Amino acid sequence: MSPRKPINSKVPIVFGIFILTLFSACQKEASTERHATWTHYGGSPDQSKFFDGDEITKANVSQLKVAWMYPTEDETPYFFSPIIVDTVMYVMGKNSSLIALNVVTQEEIWIHANLMGLTRRGINYWESKDKKDKRLIFTISNTIQAIDAVTGLSVMSFGTDGYVDLREGVDRDPTSIRRIQPMMPGVIYKDLLIIGSAPGENYFSPPGHVRAYNVVTGKMEWIFHTIPHPGEFGYDTWPKDAYKYVGGVNVWSEITVDTERGIAYLPVGSPTYDYYGADRIGSNLFGNSIVALDANTGERIWHYQTVHHDLWDYDLSPAPQLLTVDRNGKKIDAVAVATKHGFVFVFDRVTGEPLFPIEEKPFPPSAMPGEEAWPTQPISSLPNFTRNEVTKETLNPYFPDSIKQAWYKRLEEAKSGLYVPPSDQYETMMMPGALGGANYGNSAADPQNGMMYLLTQEHASIYKLNKVEPPKIDLSVNEVQRIKTLYSSTCQTCHGVDMAGGVGPSLVNIGQHVFFDEFRSAVINGKGQMPGFVHVDEETLKAMYRYLGGNPASFNFRRNLEPKTPEGPVVASGGVKIRPDENRAPAMSAYPKDTEHPTDRYTTEYGLEWPGLAAPPWSSIVAYDLNEGVIKWRMPVGQDSLYVQGDQSKGAPGGVLRKGMIVTSTGVVFSTAKGGKLYAFDAENGKLLWEETLSRESNAQPSMYMLNGKQYLVINATSNFARDSYNHSKKPGALPKGYVVYALPGNK
Repeated sequence: MSPRKPINSKVPIVFGIFILTLFSACQKEASTERHATWTHYGGSPDQSKFFDGDEITKANVSQLKVAWMYPTEDETPYFFSPIIVDTVMYVMGKNSSLIALNVVTQEEIWIHANLMGLTRRGINYWESKDKKDKRLIFTISNTIQAIDAVTGLSVMSFGTDGYVDLREGVDRDPTSIRRIQPMMPGVIYKDLLIIGSAPGENYFSPPGHVRAYNVVTGKMEWIFHTIPHPGEFGYDTWPKDAYKYVGGVNVWSEITVDTERGIAYLPVGSPTYDYYGADRIGSNLFGNSIVALDANTGERIWHYQTVHHDLWDYDLSPAPQLLTVDRNGKKIDAVAVATKHGFVFVFDRVTGEPLFPIEEKPFPPSAMPGEEAWPTQPISSLPNFTRNEVTKETLNPYFPDSIKQAWYKRLEEAKSGLYVPPSDQYETMMMPGALGGANYGNSAADPQNGMMYLLTQEHASIYKLNKVEPPKIDLSVNEVQRIKTLYSSTCQTCHGVDMAGGVGPSLVNIGQHVFFDEFRSAVINGKGQMPGFVHVDEETLKAMYRYLGGNPASFNFRRNLEPKTPEGPVVASGGVKIRPDENRAPAMSAYPKDTEHPTDRYTTEYGLEWPGLAAPPWSSIVAYDLNEGVIKWRMPVGQDSLYVQGDQSKGAPGGVLRKGMIVTSTGVVFSTAKGGKLYAFDAENGKLLWEETLSRESNAQPSMYMLNGKQYLVINATSNFARDSYNHSKKPGALPKGYVVYALPGNK
């Protein structure tokens, strides 16, 4: 049995802390030179989304106009965040091709076509000190690959035959792993790619150990076991041998690096299974923790766990932000992290000491068999940026009276509030739910002024645990009804009541046209604009596949999709050839024979079918002054017609956020939001300086670059508007899908 107290080690390596502190004291104020480029997902390795450029100011930002755009020329929604190196911009388009653009002429330099399975959010750029070797490093189909950034050709000397298999080295049979690559690109530090994973959140998913690979050779240089092995720190916060079957505890979002100190900050996610943890009794380090590692060796420096024994899917996912704050007249280099459930925790960047008090407070126990909810949870003294309860008083006022009455009854029978454990006896209504709060891409900072900016949403989840039943060959009446319920709550909005399609394609007899692996990957990982539904268990997936006309016996095979060669300077196609598994093992589906485990397992759906359950605004941008520890301003963002009566083109502030921000040195905060909205706010007081409505939805991190003294803002506008949004692509003069580049009028 694990000890009944959380472990939050702040000074495990005393000598290392002394050296780091001494180095910090001798260090000059951090240079902003690295913030004048956008070569990483978040601009630079600190993921601050901060840009040092003086042309666009508060006074002239309202004059921004479209300078040029690059159409993607297909119907695929891309979530890709462009990076810019010198005069070259790298984007995705044209049937999932990686494209190099000359930002001076706006012409294509090269196209590497048909990179199906490439991580959706972006890629990494690395160059040697002499600038003779320039590479794009990315993950695709559970591998790491490299492309020559100048020629667009695959680097065959990388790894073995041009790739590294990410499935190897994570405590499972590699051939049994179906998914492991992260949805974010990782981060480059020196000659290392530091990378997390997205192994799924079902029972027996692979563990999410964080690894570093040499960008030249592909050799794994270090691994940090997020689920500790025997003898490692934190092993006693789990049951014996839990590392053999527990999964998750992964960094699926942004990794932040302090390049001056050589410290990587990991926002670590939840253990599996997210909502029932009878097989992982204990506080479960390093789940839901911010972990500071030596970026050169992977050794732990300090950590802090923000949720003990998580039962609510409260991953840490926004990038930890590096700031210099003024506390009581003393300048302190800090790291701040925001959570899905609305808290901000701030620490000394080197020692891990909290800069604002954190109190362990008691919360209700679980009534589920075998479950032991942790008796206390850490509560930050900083103001919370979300609501944490759904009540009759906070219910959406736009609901028709019949829906209100139905919800009043459900609320009477349900439980809602912070850290209420899920149950199989009643519904728990968590605010925020699985989507947050703040989530990936939703944090930014002005590093020198102690200001952190968050995009946040108030989207509830409704959970009710159900026992996992043994697999069945035929669909029972109850199973059919469950599938219909699942379809209506998660699929119907996009695919239609009759499955004939709408925003999404038709699903009529789709099982007869795709193999199970493709179907499974699309549901769990997402595809195009469709999000992933990682909590759908394997048996439900198979049942739904049969319901859609498929035969699960085909699940060990994949079709060879016919590649399409786009027009333009295509130099290669498909990346490197990956060797097929000679004998593919089934995915892990049971506890190892030599481990103790509960008799029963329980699962629940995401419970996201009511995104507008609470009153608007559903989405906001929030500015924290971490010098004083206060919320300085908050503004609603986005446009969502959900449940709003009257003119649907006006809507209400809100919408599910998977968007991004840019903070400039001139005090402007750019933000995208649902409904194709693009904003510029005054960083000091939140005043709206400029607003634009895009012709397409944006679901990617914006980018910024300078060229000959002129400043450019890049927006990926390639996603479709949802049915609950006004479709601005129908307006006269609407731009096609593509990357839209804004600048001030005139030449410079």
